[in-house]
Amino acid sequence: MNLLVCVKQVPDTETVEIDEETHTLRRGDAPATINPFDAFALEAALRLAEAAGGRITVLSMGPKAAESTLRHCLAVGADRGVLLSDIAFAGADSLATARTLSAAIKFLEARDGRPFDVIFCGKKAIDGDTAQVGPEMAEFLDIPQITSVYDVEYTDGTLRFLRKTDVQKEVSAARTPLLVTVMKTDYQPRYPTLKGKLAARNMALAMITNADLELDEATVGLKGSPTTVLKTAASAYRRTCVRIDDEPHGDTAARKLTRALLKI
Repeated sequence: MNLLVCVKQVPDTETVEIDEETHTLRRGDAPATINPFDAFALEAALRLAEAAGGRITVLSMGPKAAESTLRHCLAVGADRGVLLSDIAFAGADSLATARTLSAAIKFLEARDGRPFDVIFCGKKAIDGDTAQVGPEMAEFLDIPQITSVYDVEYTDGTLRFLRKTDVQKEVSAARTPLLVTVMKTDYQPRYPTLKGKLAARNMALAMITNADLELDEATVGLKGSPTTVLKTAASAYRRTCVRIDDEPHGDTAARKLTRALLKI
């Protein structure tokens, strides 16, 4: 099977700052790591490749610093890393991101001479929390999609995808090519071994820029993002404590508590 996993390098959301002018995250020197849901997607792809045989390409859109996330993916078992990077792609919302990633996937398929059978995406990115990129990519690629997958089964040449909704679990099947978004699975993503890290350090990464994709710059990055953020603010956590004492010959604590709750 020819598998592709889209991964994103995300900042530590506890330390990242917000640009007051563009309302985008100031990633800067904030600690960064692979998006947790993408790590689950990669693990699902690795397990499918082990069961069915195949090759895994990991694709990330971001600055040069995202190479460390790609090398992490290579260290745990992916076969090829591709960085999609261009200043024109900066500041993209979910639609512009999906458009750019889809174009890169088509570019890779044309260059390799074969389509991807299954494209894996994390359910959502923790720095955006929209859960829109995967489904939008499926629309741009004109392929079926299965969302909220928590496991993949491969038996006798048949692929089954186990998914969760708010009220039930489902088993879905679809013909390839297709795209799946992966939520938290029942198994943990594997850790890279020292041997894997050493091997990944020496593996070449492929680079794709807009010179390859030839996308209209008005349709990508901040210019191609129809989403408008009007205001951003860091959430403030406030906690107050009111002590209610019982009185032996007056109001009971229960009455005081009732009156206090009614005022909320």
